[in-house]
Amino acid sequence: MLFNSLHFFIFFIIVTLGYWSLGWAGRWRLLLFASCYFYMIFQPVYILILFFTIIIDYFAGIWLENTEGKQRKWLLILSIISNVGILAFFKYYHFLFDNVSHILGFLQVKNPLPIFSFILPIGLSFHTFQAMSYTFEVYRGNQKAERHFGIYALYVMFYPQLVAGPIERPQNVLHQFHETHIYDWEKVKSGLMMMAWGLFKKVVIADRLAMLVDFAYKNPSEQSGLTLFVATFFYTFQIYCDFSGYSDIALGSARVMGFDLMENFRTPYFSTSISEFWRRWHISLSTWFRDYLYIPLGGNRVSEWRRYFNQFFVFMVSGLWHGAAWTFVIWGSLHGFYLILAVLRDKYLPKLSLPKNLLGKSINLVSTFLLVMLAWIFFRAKGIHDAFIVLKKIGTLSLSQSFSTPLNTIEMWFSLGLILFLLWKEYKFFHIDTRNTQKFFGLSIVFILVIYFFGVFETNQFIYFQF
Repeated sequence: MLFNSLHFFIFFIIVTLGYWSLGWAGRWRLLLFASCYFYMIFQPVYILILFFTIIIDYFAGIWLENTEGKQRKWLLILSIISNVGILAFFKYYHFLFDNVSHILGFLQVKNPLPIFSFILPIGLSFHTFQAMSYTFEVYRGNQKAERHFGIYALYVMFYPQLVAGPIERPQNVLHQFHETHIYDWEKVKSGLMMMAWGLFKKVVIADRLAMLVDFAYKNPSEQSGLTLFVATFFYTFQIYCDFSGYSDIALGSARVMGFDLMENFRTPYFSTSISEFWRRWHISLSTWFRDYLYIPLGGNRVSEWRRYFNQFFVFMVSGLWHGAAWTFVIWGSLHGFYLILAVLRDKYLPKLSLPKNLLGKSINLVSTFLLVMLAWIFFRAKGIHDAFIVLKKIGTLSLSQSFSTPLNTIEMWFSLGLILFLLWKEYKFFHIDTRNTQKFFGLSIVFILVIYFFGVFETNQFIYFQF
């Protein structure tokens, strides 16, 4: 079920009204049933995968809490293998098959791997990582094992963040499902406004920018460098508005029912370094990799060059997490390379570091933005060949080149105006004040009208659903 659909609008109203009309026992049952329905709208049969991982990790958590010694470690390994195994099979089997076939083709050897026909279950990476965070925290002693099977299932399947996060931690969410939330009109208003802002970013900004991006990246060899540069600039904001818009709707819909989910974005395009960018972008994923991969690899406690390797490896894995294609691996590796290069520059060439005045911060901000935009080319391109075509053409662009776009002049200026409006709002840290009820209803009407008249409604799927 898409957040930008009439189906979800009706679903949200029914579930929310039902939630507030029931007691605690009825509420968690309603949310679990609604979350199952929400997921089964996409691919009904794949809910069996969710049930399997839920059962495995539910019992693994209890066994981990009741076991001591080396057996705890083996139980954790079993849980990891179960989760990662399912993720690897459904997400990476075709990738493995294609690469093995390509290598064996040079040797004129037939690929011995069997061919399976299936599609990737939606949101598999997200709920797999959330389930794994639970067993990790129980193993570390930071979280008591959840004995209530229904509550644990709801922790994994809670519909607002089931498909595309944020990837929650048990310490933040599990206890909230045990609490009886009291109706809070202020939370309802702020949650609804957050949902409206997220929908605005998705259908008014992201899906409008997508028209030029899709046009240019469909066949980049036929486009000029100027067209591809503008399309890449648009994509930089398309993917941000698309993903952060989803997160806003997720956080807002949960807040209306009294739940607080973690912040997933914090004005990432105002970062003055790549490390700062990753403290602001997809926060739930970057902290997941930090806590459950980077630190176990040694974190900052190892030698200097081992630390660089760990950082690069984590970013490369992060790229692979996003998609089973070499373009995603390159995208993640680029960010790892950026980070290491900045550390080496500051250590061995400190004179190249800019002063921390307004000019220096501005240059760092622009250069960070351009580096991030450059990496997005690999994220968006259909393949490595297309990505290098885009890079080559952008590298030789000039303002005298022709510019092709499916948008007319007014739509182009309107799209640029939307980007400027987004940047202004984030630069000013402007938050929509909903404390005044009359103002809330007035802003709600404005949002409804703007979304209705300027939104692009083609039931476009959120970009991160594929991950």
